[in-house]
Amino acid sequence: MNAVMSEDFVPRHRFTVQDYYRMAEVGLLAPDARVELIEGEVVDMAPQGTHHAEVLRRLARLLFLAAADRVTAQSQCPLRLDDFSEPEPDFALLKMRSDGYLTSHPGAADALLVVEVSQSSLRFDRNRKLPLYAGHRIPEYWIVDVATPRLHVFHSPLDGRYTHSTSTDRPAVVALEAMPQLQIDLTGLFEGL
Repeated sequence: MNAVMSEDFVPRHRFTVQDYYRMAEVGLLAPDARVELIEGEVVDMAPQGTHHAEVLRRLARLLFLAAADRVTAQSQCPLRLDDFSEPEPDFALLKMRSDGYLTSHPGAADALLVVEVSQSSLRFDRNRKLPLYAGHRIPEYWIVDVATPRLHVFHSPLDGRYTHSTSTDRPAVVALEAMPQLQIDLTGLFEGL
């Protein structure tokens, strides 16, 4: 019997989150490596250009101010989606938890909003992360495209995709879909870019 492999089928080994942590423990991943686990693949994160970094600083101020004592805000920290995906989105707004996330990383059910800031990773953020977050029912996902500049907002996941999306080059006050009383004023986010 001959086994024929088409060009479309290339067997891959998917790493689990446990494998991923073990790789870091034994030194296969450098302590300062900028990587994340997406659907079983260890993916390098794009370097941060100056515009990317400035938008991160602006968003940090706005999101952390809006969060106050109503939600937990995190920046570039793990979000455990399942056994094969643990991205580190630029920002996430999470439900408050009594343990303050000391006992485990937040999961998809904890997330109210996930934000990715994109200067050179727009294709990856749209083609890989958008369906990943929708598939795990993250209520709202923003891509802040620094290169254009443009804010893309996706919400209301259903059957692995977001049912609503909007896009603007002049963001203003945005109310979260999962928590409408939480409003974030993004006016001037792209000023000077």
